[in-house]
Amino acid sequence: MPDVTVVGAGPNGLAAAAVMARAGLAVEVFEAAPVVGGGTRTAELMQPGHFHDVCSAVHPMALASPFFRAFELSGRMELVTPELSFGSPLDGGRSALAYRSLDRTAAGLGRDGASYRRLMGPIVRNIDDVMDFTQNQLFRLPRNPVAAGIFGLRTLEQGSGLWNARFREESAPALLSGVAAHAVSHLPSLAASGAGLMLGALGHAEGWPIPLGGSAAIAAALATDIEAHGGVLHTNTPINRLTDLPPARATLLDVAPRGLVDMAGDSLPARYRKALESFRYGNGSCKVDFILSGPVPWEAAELADAGTVHVGGTRAELAHAENEVSAGRHPERPYVLVAQPSRFDPRRAPAGRHTLWTYCHVPAGSTKDMAEAITAQLERFAPGFRDLVVDTNVVTAAQLAEYNRNYIGGDFSAGTMDLRGLVQRPVVSRHPWRTPLRGVYLCSSSTPPGPGVTGMPGLHAAIHALKDIFHLPVPSLGLSGA
Repeated sequence: MPDVTVVGAGPNGLAAAAVMARAGLAVEVFEAAPVVGGGTRTAELMQPGHFHDVCSAVHPMALASPFFRAFELSGRMELVTPELSFGSPLDGGRSALAYRSLDRTAAGLGRDGASYRRLMGPIVRNIDDVMDFTQNQLFRLPRNPVAAGIFGLRTLEQGSGLWNARFREESAPALLSGVAAHAVSHLPSLAASGAGLMLGALGHAEGWPIPLGGSAAIAAALATDIEAHGGVLHTNTPINRLTDLPPARATLLDVAPRGLVDMAGDSLPARYRKALESFRYGNGSCKVDFILSGPVPWEAAELADAGTVHVGGTRAELAHAENEVSAGRHPERPYVLVAQPSRFDPRRAPAGRHTLWTYCHVPAGSTKDMAEAITAQLERFAPGFRDLVVDTNVVTAAQLAEYNRNYIGGDFSAGTMDLRGLVQRPVVSRHPWRTPLRGVYLCSSSTPPGPGVTGMPGLHAAIHALKDIFHLPVPSLGLSGA
């Protein structure tokens, strides 16, 4: 009989299981899919020898998340960190480039270089304190209130109508908007601004690593550690009701709030159940993967060195595309998030071939195939792209929801990313990982700090379970404590 059961073997469920197993508890993990990983899976989607990440591809948090730092993830797997973290193409063969060096980035931004450095410099210098602030929930005193205040003021500026006040040209605003648009939110908005500034600062402080062999390597590292400490992983084992689980003192659920409602049934108090039922999910994504016969022929050739490219043009164009989605419409010229893993990891494709990972945002539940719109945007900034396409795999937002029950309507953020969505995640509470059911905790991206491959929702939930149920301290998670 296990001490702990975990439902869902995404990165957060696996993180929670690793913490509990390290504490000396008997842990069993139940995953509905044939393999573990959730948002960190890699597969030959189209042709043998061509490996695509099924969900996440580039991992700004792999070196910066407090959980992954404690777990010493970089010592358990191979990561390559491009010197050029991300970039944004502009018409006429121009581009805005975010290097790991803030000074080099500023030098390439023309008249706005000094303004960009003043905006980002204090966040980069205080990145550890910013991460402590952003990787928790809002109802707590920050470790460094000054750093949190600096971050907050910049978030307010870039999340409001003031966002262009310090800039005179197109490059710096396009660079910032490209990374802010990761939030799948209206632009400008506080949630998108905060996410963009944090991720952008990580691009300068730590870089944006790419796992060699694919994102599945992250899941494999976590699974290996769980099993090394006596944990058991069950795949092909969907859990539809809490009563399907073996008896255990604590249960940690890497599920969306709707999943908890379905699993718990009438055992949830009416008020809490109503709060979960009112939880809002965001818009979705259409993911399009390509096999190419050569590298992307960017008109701005320097973008070949970027691990991630934010395609869409100027700040105004990016905002228009994202705001069309917020209004429930499919943009004609979507914002396209592009990752180029085979440029840095030759094992992703046979010699002479490349794999390209892309997605764009669409209204929730969309069944529309956006491959042509994405291809047109790539052709706009990389003439000749169409001629290189060997094969294509499309997953609509509706199909994303079928792939993972947490992606309601194709929302891989597992909840709307706006100010209300940051506070009510999934309920307004100082300890939102706890549920009213004794020993039952939520540890999905629907809890703080929200989306991204961070492991932090799992860590927070595990810390509470260790304290509440087992009266145990948080164990050492590093390699030396193995």
